[in-house]
Amino acid sequence: MKVVEQFKTMGTWPVFLTAISTILGAILFLRFGYSIAHIGLFQTLLIILLGHLVTVPAALAVAEIATNQKVEGGGAYFMISRSFGLNIGGAIGITLFLSQSIAVAFYIIAFTVSSRSIISWVDLNYGILIEPLWINLTMMGLLTLLMLTKGANVGVKALYFVVAALFTALLFFFLGTGPGNPVLDPTATIPEFITVAETGEVIQRFTFFEVFTFIFPAFTGIAAGLGLSGDLKDPRRSIPLGTIYATIVGILVYVAVAIKLWYSSPLESLATDELFMEQISIWPPMIAIGLAAAAISSALGSVMIAPRTLQALAVDGVFPDKMSEWLSVGKGERQEPVRASIATCIIGFAFVAIGDINAVAEIISMFFMVTYGAICLVSFLEQMAADPSYRPTFKSHWSISLVGAVLCFVLMFGMNTPYAIVSIVVMILIHAWISRKGGGTEGGMVRLFKGIIFQITRSLQLALQMNDDDDLKSTTGWRPFVLSISPDSFKRREGFDMTRWIAHKYGFGTYMHYIQGFLNEETSKEAQNAHKKLVEWSRGGGSRVQLDTIISPSYTSAIAQCVQLPGLSGKGNNLFLMEYDPGNFE
Repeated sequence: MKVVEQFKTMGTWPVFLTAISTILGAILFLRFGYSIAHIGLFQTLLIILLGHLVTVPAALAVAEIATNQKVEGGGAYFMISRSFGLNIGGAIGITLFLSQSIAVAFYIIAFTVSSRSIISWVDLNYGILIEPLWINLTMMGLLTLLMLTKGANVGVKALYFVVAALFTALLFFFLGTGPGNPVLDPTATIPEFITVAETGEVIQRFTFFEVFTFIFPAFTGIAAGLGLSGDLKDPRRSIPLGTIYATIVGILVYVAVAIKLWYSSPLESLATDELFMEQISIWPPMIAIGLAAAAISSALGSVMIAPRTLQALAVDGVFPDKMSEWLSVGKGERQEPVRASIATCIIGFAFVAIGDINAVAEIISMFFMVTYGAICLVSFLEQMAADPSYRPTFKSHWSISLVGAVLCFVLMFGMNTPYAIVSIVVMILIHAWISRKGGGTEGGMVRLFKGIIFQITRSLQLALQMNDDDDLKSTTGWRPFVLSISPDSFKRREGFDMTRWIAHKYGFGTYMHYIQGFLNEETSKEAQNAHKKLVEWSRGGGSRVQLDTIISPSYTSAIAQCVQLPGLSGKGNNLFLMEYDPGNFE
């Protein structure tokens, strides 16, 4: 899938708008008040901190990967698959696509919540009770029609209005006063059970991780701009800048909104009224307008990037051949993913029918957490492997990525252990299926771990080399570093076995197969073949001996050369093993 260069017209601003409109989205309006009521201000701020300890390392990792290679369509999936290999990237890409598709339903349901005053007005004045499900399905249908007929550009154009409405709603909220909080204790929460006066409904207080699960989708907005990678003029510049700027603005707004809600509202009101922000705003309808704009923009953002992820997966041949061929086809010179959009909207319709915003939030939180953990892990492994081809112009410290990766997987099990296990098992099964299908290559995973092993070995050898050699002369700490040379390795294995026994557990052995002659193309090929045979030959015996070959004009010169070689253990060899004919010692 190649997008014609002349149509790559987007810059940093659309990345920022897409990310910030999702970060300052429906959850900010609907669930931050819940959080303060159920777990208090301090723990709400802790959720913001933990959420950003995941998302900020992921944002920095994205910036690294984006500045290291040419970024094409497919966003986060493209970056992960090109760094981690198609097997791992495909598994993560499929779960990422599912989370993006399900997120469309989440934001449509949130839009319906913003329409509650209209629903009440119609019922009061005309006696018509509009079911929320009708609004959900109608909006999902309109969104599908819009994307199939207008493509990605309409989403970007709509973002300008959306962000303006968002910041206007927040401004009106901050300018308002509200009834005030009679208990200005940042640790205070609602009782274990409270009853809603108007309906008689009993509400049970949520736990910390339950609240974290509902709120975490708000933090996933940092990835929203990645899906535009195929439409950007300079993704290596626009993705890092747009993502990092949006993350910083999001953190500041989150903290400010949390403190304002806590200071201006009784906890019981925050727990029973999803849109209590209306009671604080200087013009209440602006909150509903901001929520509606945020929900629609987030839905637009998700429905813009999910089809591109699916199309990129299909182009890479992750799915069965006929399915990949059908989904990979784009429309027009822009290669708009119309067919992938149809698949995305079908999934959206299925989850819109559920109608429970908390249940949908729990699902997408888990999938997004897996994705962010993988991105952080990629960045950490790349830096540990020190691959010469990995030279990003923007770098973060490896410890930041490690913290993000570890925290992701810890939080997954804290949020919902069964969901976490299922998510990991599903990814493993998808990975196994892609590997069996033959779509994956050795790729990034093996390359990264080989690089890490090389770096560890290099560091250990240098450390041993720098140490004093007194232990080689010691009578108590002496270890055998044995070197053996034989021209008849494949005729007799006694020399190899003796080397293996001497070096077993306590020492280090090097076995050299001697080839008589001068170094040239013919002897070089012979040495390569001999080395392969040695490795295969020794594999079944559990050998722990280093195997190699040496080409030299005579056995004597071969011995002289080998004696001068430094030991692979970082120490010099202190024992030399030679074969001889008992009948002809000389």
